[in-house]
Amino acid sequence: MNLSNLKPAEGSVHKDGKRVGRGEGSGKGGTATRGHKGAKSRSGYSKKIGFEGGQMPLQRRVPKFGFNNINRKEYVGINLGKLQEMVDKGVITDTVDLETLVTKRVVKRSDLVKILGGGELKAKLKVSAHKFTASAKAAIEKAGGEAVTV
Repeated sequence: MNLSNLKPAEGSVHKDGKRVGRGEGSGKGGTATRGHKGAKSRSGYSKKIGFEGGQMPLQRRVPKFGFNNINRKEYVGINLGKLQEMVDKGVITDTVDLETLVTKRVVKRSDLVKILGGGELKAKLKVSAHKFTASAKAAIEKAGGEAVTV
C-alpha cells in the first residue's frame, strides 16, 4: 500500500448524489442542472434510438434494397457425420426422430430439420426428419437404414 492507492474503508463513504430541484437555497434549484429550454430540460424526455437531433437519421438516409420473404422456411441442417458421432458415443441406437433430437438438445422443438449429406454414415439407422438432401437419403439407404420424411 502506498499513497497512490489509498481509499476509504468499504461502506464508510456515502455518495447519495446531489438533490436537485429542491429550492434556490440549495444551489441546485431553478433549472435543476438541466439548463434552459429544449427537450432535455422537460420531464418525460427520453432519447429515441437513432435520434440525431432532428437531422435525418442514418437508417433513413441509407437506401433500402433487397427482399425478405416473410414465408421463408428456415431449416436446421444436421450432417450424417454428426449422426454417426452420436451413434459412436452411444447417444442414439437405431432410430433418430425429432423427439430424440430435441431431448439430446441438437435442435429445438420448433425447428424444422434437414438431414445433410456431409460426413460418413456406417450405422443402420431409421431417420425421421422434415427434409433430406439426395446424397443424405442415398447414404442412409446404402448403410441399410431408411429415411422417413415427416
